[in-house]
Amino acid sequence: MAIVINPISPVAFSVFGLDIRWYALAYIAGFVGGYWLFKYLTRKSDSVIKLSKQQIDDLLTAIVFGVIIGGRLGYVLFYNLGYFLSHPLEILAVWHGGMSFHGGLLGVIIAIFLFAHKQQQNPWALLDLMAVVTPIGLFFGRIANFINQEVMGRATDVPWAVVFNGDTTIPRHPSPLYEAASEGILLFIIMYCLYRFTSLRKRPGAIAGIMGILYALFRMICEQFRAPDAHIGFLTSWGLTMGQMLSGLMLIGGGVILACSLKKNKL
Repeated sequence: MAIVINPISPVAFSVFGLDIRWYALAYIAGFVGGYWLFKYLTRKSDSVIKLSKQQIDDLLTAIVFGVIIGGRLGYVLFYNLGYFLSHPLEILAVWHGGMSFHGGLLGVIIAIFLFAHKQQQNPWALLDLMAVVTPIGLFFGRIANFINQEVMGRATDVPWAVVFNGDTTIPRHPSPLYEAASEGILLFIIMYCLYRFTSLRKRPGAIAGIMGILYALFRMICEQFRAPDAHIGFLTSWGLTMGQMLSGLMLIGGGVILACSLKKNKL
């Protein structure tokens, strides 16, 4: 028997008539948690990156813009270009949901390289740190997806299938929770342990490459339980989704970065 859940309002609370949505709170929680951990790791005595508080604040600002702009443009280009060409003002309505992790990742990479060039820092070492903190944002983002009933799973009869009361009678995989557990919790544990307890952090780019590989693998597995976007469907007759295709490219990119970093001398 499926678990019946009463739909949760996408609005967490209102302040002076302004609706504060769970989606926005998820991003805030991800940025705050990531900022704290990033600052903590850079202050460790064995850190390969040393940044002042002002530099960290500047980097966070750049990353915020990279995530939001890259994530939104990625969603527009990869998932629903036709709709947004007809409704261009909707591109700005990020509070309605619709962000692409792969687009956000590209935005962050560009932001970090620009920051590193300006501050004369090693961009690959910065990306390694970002690989550790990124799963925090992924976790909160997937929880918000579940609350908003977005990117839900395929129909199933497993005991933990969910039905949102009044929405549909079809039990579905709670796929956002699968992704929160794998791309969020599990990926964070792995990345943190690799950064803190191995010498990989002394090979700039290695941890970032591993993060790319593992995220891609987790995402491709979770996509097997996640319903494809209704307006896109499957890309092939054998069930390839857009998320799997983009993750496949990410898997290759992560492997190349890891291989190149391992060939370099340690810091």
